[in-house]
Amino acid sequence: MAERIVVDPVTRIEGHLRVEAKVENGRIIDAVSSGTAIRGLEIILQNRDPRDAWALVQRICGVCTTIHALTSVRAVEDALDIRIPPNAELIRNIMFCAQYVQDHVVHFYHLHAADWVDIPNALQADPAQTAALAQSISRWPKSTAGYFRDVQNKLKGFVESGQLGIFANAYWGHPAYKLPPEANLMAVAHYLEALNWQKEIVKIHTIFGGKNPHPNYLVGGMACAIDINGDNAINIERFNMVEKLINEAIEFVEQVYIPDLLAIASFYKDTASYGGGVGNFLCYGDLPTTNINDFSNYLLPRGVILDKNLNEVLDVDPRDPEQILEYTEHSWYENSKSGLHPWDGETKMKYSGPKPPYYTLDESGQFNNKYTWLKAPRWKDKPMEVGPLARMLVAYAKKDALAHDQVKEEVDSVLTNLGVGPEALFSTLGRTAARGIESKLAAHWLKRFYRDLIDNVKNGDQRTFSSEKWEPKTWNKDSKGVGWSEAPRGALGHWVHIKDGKIANYQCVVPTTWNGSPKDHQGLPGAMEQALIGTPYVKEDEPLELLRTIHSFDPCLACAVHLVDTEDQKVTTIEVQR
Repeated sequence: MAERIVVDPVTRIEGHLRVEAKVENGRIIDAVSSGTAIRGLEIILQNRDPRDAWALVQRICGVCTTIHALTSVRAVEDALDIRIPPNAELIRNIMFCAQYVQDHVVHFYHLHAADWVDIPNALQADPAQTAALAQSISRWPKSTAGYFRDVQNKLKGFVESGQLGIFANAYWGHPAYKLPPEANLMAVAHYLEALNWQKEIVKIHTIFGGKNPHPNYLVGGMACAIDINGDNAINIERFNMVEKLINEAIEFVEQVYIPDLLAIASFYKDTASYGGGVGNFLCYGDLPTTNINDFSNYLLPRGVILDKNLNEVLDVDPRDPEQILEYTEHSWYENSKSGLHPWDGETKMKYSGPKPPYYTLDESGQFNNKYTWLKAPRWKDKPMEVGPLARMLVAYAKKDALAHDQVKEEVDSVLTNLGVGPEALFSTLGRTAARGIESKLAAHWLKRFYRDLIDNVKNGDQRTFSSEKWEPKTWNKDSKGVGWSEAPRGALGHWVHIKDGKIANYQCVVPTTWNGSPKDHQGLPGAMEQALIGTPYVKEDEPLELLRTIHSFDPCLACAVHLVDTEDQKVTTIEVQR
């Protein structure tokens, strides 16, 4: 008989996620993922000035910061037919790539690493052998026996004090951990280094956006001025700092992150046999090298892959009311109709789950009822996976894509290094590897966009904003727009309806809405639910393998809880303390 496993909350993610799984004969046979908090930001935005929307929706998430602001200004610009200056597009791309590199590194070391690295086991390592291992895979200058000995002593102090802090309450000693002590010590050292490095790379956001998290954006361009010789704008000193940070990012990714990823992955090739998910992949595309409407010149191409078929990439259009629909049969809403395009989307909340405290979301023991605040978006009625793996697969398969050759070279290099074939991409391991591959590409694209911006400035173009349609009197009375982007975690869309100068309706379909969606009207599970089926489960009460697969998606549900009083419709925001 199947045993039910409940993980609530799933930690080392952003937001509030509950997973329930059925286990039989050592493997998961069915699963549900439940978003247990509701945002409600679509309601907050109604009747507001569309030029302010970016500042509000950016608060959806503090981890993947900037991306909701970017997508929002694109949606409003699309509705109002605004074209931004080339420098603004380049600055947006620079901030985008900086976010990718920082976010992916943080995910690998600080959110996902504990699924692969047995941290207390690092105390058994020989620092000299650790140095030899590190020096054999990269030329990172800190890889000395003395350095690793110092890290080991620091870790020893944590353990002996009984205060592991951020390393407490994990499954240390689990039989699914496979790294030797020296690899564990190397990973712990780089975990600590990554904490220091990641706070430096985001200074790029503070230079162009004023702060991080939640840097400033602007409908019509970017809210920063360029004056090479000035004191109150982005000058040569600031540009030199940006270049330095980019070079440091490239070095850290190539000499620390990628070598660690490949070294760790070589011990976990078995994770290439499960976690494949639905086998359908969707990308809206991003990083325009000309303008946002020139899809053929995106570095991250748009497209859809079905049934793992890399021989065909289909087109995707977020405007098409027949392509993207959201279903709510298993979600806590009472919308007038299920299967709505986001432009017609509704957010009418109605909780119908069990009264807390409860053990399972469905007391009948079957996964047929409503069990989450997440809706179920579908592309032509098919569940899709979004994120780094989807992006790398589409670019790999789409032979006429601008960056196809570059992506294919990096993907093939990783597959060759690990001694696995392309089929390994469709797995927990493949999803984790794709994030690293994308980080390396993004770090170099970051430098490309920086150089393009410098060239424009040298040629006398310092424009970062177009005021042509800033005033509401220049707008149409009624207009709709869609903004799309590729957030670190996947395809992100914002749909806006502007009427009489105010927001009439606003809908967001975020990456984890795709990946973490419940079953739909056809009973088809979302990507995370499907990926868990077949995942091994070895040790009772320690679901390490389950967490590896869930964390490979890097779920991001929300960074604040938005509560709605259904009697008087008051909306209150409560920041989650961590």
